Amino acid sequence: MLSTVEDLANWGPNARVYMVNNTHGSVPTSESRRLTNWVTVRRHSHIRHPNHAPVLISNRFSPLSNTPAETSVKSALVIGDSILRNVDIEAPATIVDCIPGARASDIRSKLKVLANAKRKFSKIVIHAGTNDTRLRQSEITKDTIKEVCEIAKTMSDNVICSGPLPAYRGDETYSRLVSLHGWMSKWCPQHNVGFIDNWKHFRGRPDLLKRDGLHPSPEGSAILSRNLTNSLTFDIV
Repeated sequence: MLSTVEDLANWGPNARVYMVNNTHGSVPTSESRRLTNWVTVRRHSHIRHPNHAPVLISNRFSPLSNTPAETSVKSALVIGDSILRNVDIEAPATIVDCIPGARASDIRSKLKVLANAKRKFSKIVIHAGTNDTRLRQSEITKDTIKEVCEIAKTMSDNVICSGPLPAYRGDETYSRLVSLHGWMSKWCPQHNVGFIDNWKHFRGRPDLLKRDGLHPSPEGSAILSRNLTNSLTFDIV
């Protein structure tokens, strides 16, 4: 006899339930005492159901958990100033964090937040230094970029610096960017940091920049995108 709805559910799909009405039926009184309002009849099915393969269930929120799944793929991070605004990275699982007007110190602050959150990345590419030239503090800029790279190394085994583009905004700005490019091209390989030489692709090509003489044009963004994609696809020393 089934006492609750839950008991009924336990019988499964092969159970049928019949209802007997004692008041309007012609069942003798002597037998009515033996009947209940609910009579359950269980049919035994001879149909053999095929064995189904187990269903694999995954948590779609697992990337947000503190313990990543064993099959999860760490994404790559490309972070920098507005030079990155129109880049189109073809490498899979890549996050592009463009911070307009950012200086090296701003990139450092953002990476500290990510490091405190225990974030990990397959590769980190940093594009910084162009806006720092306005400060006319070359040595401070270099020290800050060093700190940025050290913080990035706590989150990834592959840290890469994307070298500056030449800017056509007067001789002083151009000269400071030449100096920054020369320093980065030497310092990075000496400290296990990859280096993307963008200078050789943009030098003497003002047509690859917009009218402001600073940000890459559509064609320039395509070249920069290719350089960044290659750095994420291949090992750069």
